[in-house]
Amino acid sequence: MKFLIASDIHGSRFYAERVAQRFAEEEADKLVLLGDIYNHGPRNPLPEGYDPMGVAKILNGLVDRLLVIKGNCDSDVDTMISDFEFVSEAVLVDAGKQVYLQHGDRYSIDHLPKNCGDAFIYGHYHTGFIQRKGRVLVANCGSVSLPKDGTAHSYIVMEGGELVLKDIGGEVIAREKI
Repeated sequence: MKFLIASDIHGSRFYAERVAQRFAEEEADKLVLLGDIYNHGPRNPLPEGYDPMGVAKILNGLVDRLLVIKGNCDSDVDTMISDFEFVSEAVLVDAGKQVYLQHGDRYSIDHLPKNCGDAFIYGHYHTGFIQRKGRVLVANCGSVSLPKDGTAHSYIVMEGGELVLKDIGGEVIAREKI
């Protein structure tokens, strides 16, 4: 199974459209969103094409292929415009490897979940990377709409036990086997 994993859309219809386009072009089976879907949050500027209802329309059209993790900027009222559930965390198995997913507001590379398995993927910090911490492969998919620290608008593709960090245009930034 092929997963496209993205985070921190923050209400940008422009970048939600780009994620949906990349999802189709990558021919992924499941779109995993690691939170902060609609709201930009008080510390962030308004992203390009800020339109939370437009984002909801795009994502609701993909409901059968979505897994959405709740972020710190996601609220209960967001569920009222969503045809999908927000979950606090999830575990996927890819090529026999256990991959733990969370927004990143509770866990990070500096504070891994106790039972994160073979890999841990999160968002929240808006900086994409893939690196090892001991036996665990840790990745941050970055932010598709509001990247920080000079990092790219990015997402991760997970397939066959490999993580590939790509910019929003589909160019490979980093890759590593779990």
